[in-house]
Amino acid sequence: MHKYLFLLSCAAIAAPVSAQEAGEAEQIGSTGTYTTWSAEPANPQITVTATGTPIEVEDTGQAVTIISREEIEAVQGADIVRVLRRAPGVTISRNGGPGSVTSVRIRGAQAEQTLVVIDGARVADPAAPSGGFDFGTLLPGTIAEIDLLRGSNSTIWGSEAIGGVMAITTRAETGLSGSAEYGARDSFTGTLAGGVEGEAGFIGLAGGYTTTDGFSAAEAGTEADGFEQFALSARGTANLSTTIQAFASARYAESDLDFDGFPAPTFTLNDTPEFQETRQYSASVGLSQDTGPLYVQARYSFADTERSNFNPDFGTDPGFTSDGHSDRLDLRGEYRPIGPLLVAFGGEAEWTSLETNFTARQETSIIGAYAQAGIEFGALSGHLGVRHDDHERFGGATSFGADISYEVATDIRLRASVGEGFKAPTLFQLFSDFGNETLRPEKSTGIDFGIAWKDRSQPFHAGITAFRRDSEDLIDFVSCFETNVGICADRPFGTYDNVEKARSQGIEVEAGAAVGPGRLRIAYAFIDSEDRTEGSVTQGNRLARRPRHAATLSGDLPLFPAQNFAPKLGFDLRYVSDSFDDAFNTVPLDDYLLLDLRAEVVLQDLGGNRPLVLFGRVENVTGEDYQTAAGYAQAGSGVFGGIRFGF
Repeated sequence: MHKYLFLLSCAAIAAPVSAQEAGEAEQIGSTGTYTTWSAEPANPQITVTATGTPIEVEDTGQAVTIISREEIEAVQGADIVRVLRRAPGVTISRNGGPGSVTSVRIRGAQAEQTLVVIDGARVADPAAPSGGFDFGTLLPGTIAEIDLLRGSNSTIWGSEAIGGVMAITTRAETGLSGSAEYGARDSFTGTLAGGVEGEAGFIGLAGGYTTTDGFSAAEAGTEADGFEQFALSARGTANLSTTIQAFASARYAESDLDFDGFPAPTFTLNDTPEFQETRQYSASVGLSQDTGPLYVQARYSFADTERSNFNPDFGTDPGFTSDGHSDRLDLRGEYRPIGPLLVAFGGEAEWTSLETNFTARQETSIIGAYAQAGIEFGALSGHLGVRHDDHERFGGATSFGADISYEVATDIRLRASVGEGFKAPTLFQLFSDFGNETLRPEKSTGIDFGIAWKDRSQPFHAGITAFRRDSEDLIDFVSCFETNVGICADRPFGTYDNVEKARSQGIEVEAGAAVGPGRLRIAYAFIDSEDRTEGSVTQGNRLARRPRHAATLSGDLPLFPAQNFAPKLGFDLRYVSDSFDDAFNTVPLDDYLLLDLRAEVVLQDLGGNRPLVLFGRVENVTGEDYQTAAGYAQAGSGVFGGIRFGF
């Protein structure tokens, strides 16, 4: 039933969308409140995820979605999930409320197979069993832009880039802007960002704080599980000459999360007094030179994640602690020797370590280099590259990639790409009590092709992409119950091994349209993910927590289009089809339909295109009861309101 309601909603809105002419304006500005759309092309969207250096989105054949600060503010709130689900091919599962473990899957890949970079620093946690990044610790208040590439691209990015690459840029704004909101479950969120700029360079800070009483993470529980986070980011540049610039950035986030466990005697998910403290640090510093034909950037970065889990039922000391750390040196560049020809190149060296209260400090390193030849000639753009990485433990990995984009008519492009990906075994998988030092890297080969009309920065855009990704040597936990031979020798509680194969394929659709001074967008993906592990009892099953259909329809529509500061109404309608919570396909997760409504009104123009805005929203208007992970509750209806300003 939910599926048909969603399709009817799309059809009801499609008619006015198709009737609009280019040139009508939307008022959305530098704080997400008003900027004018016109028939002329907007500034081209610039991506770094496709080639590692800045290029226009239209010059790559790879599938890229860029979400701006304006769109993040239009969505409202402190939940990154509500922002990311606007990109096609993205599905999300969460173990409870905001702040809980949040897994983001791109085109059906494992959550840990998406590389996440914040201001140039890789932020995955090397101490986590699968080495991924927990999006529950990321709030949108300090984010300026999200650059998401969907598809394997280890040719440019090395390890982890199997599902895709997400490059996040924190805010760097002149002047001062901020927001504050309060709402359901005694939730408060505040943000503040500011900076100064001159001929010598720029320096700026952005901070965010959120707290909520939350609700029970366990569906069967009654005790609320709260969340609190403080985050601070800083960015700066210094213009050393007309061609050389120094840059630096840093991020700190501390989070405190209540969560539920599996108490005796039933050992089923229910209320427990457990909580987790997480501290994240990352920073990068470097130099870039741009002479025109040659662009080069050198950077040092590090990231550190410290976690401590407490259960007051067993004392005041933490029951588990971990510290994952990485240091990285990288060099990236682009050289344009003759006319339309270009060469992208780069190399990286990374050192990672983990330490827990059960595992002594373990370390490893990986070194890699790549080269990519390209052409940008009139309507044609294309790239062909190769990369080789050498890991201290498993040896070498070579990755190839290619893409092509061709403008067949004005603003209409055919795109195609092929890319290989790999993910090195994590330190936990190699060296913990369950470790296996003979593990090989996970590998993937992905292809996609599609057609695109303009991009989502412009008043009208549309695109459709078909894709397939085959993965092998996937690492999974192997039970050693009642056996102590072969790989299970000296591993009575189990170990890790390269045992799985998988395939994900499907279609992504996205479109947007200016409707008078308003805007509508839709993102949809059909993703068929299959376990292809030969001889396994799960062969042919759907991969766990991979819904086949996911779509988001969103809009922002002024009540009185003729007025520059008209009140605006917005909505997000999200449909996700059913799936399974387990590899055996025995624990179903039902489909669900979520509706969020929001509104905002300009109270006063503070000058400089930065007004004072009053906003509010209702999340999960219908009170949908749903789960994205079996046994874990999700938020019911909630009302929120706040104010946004800028000077």
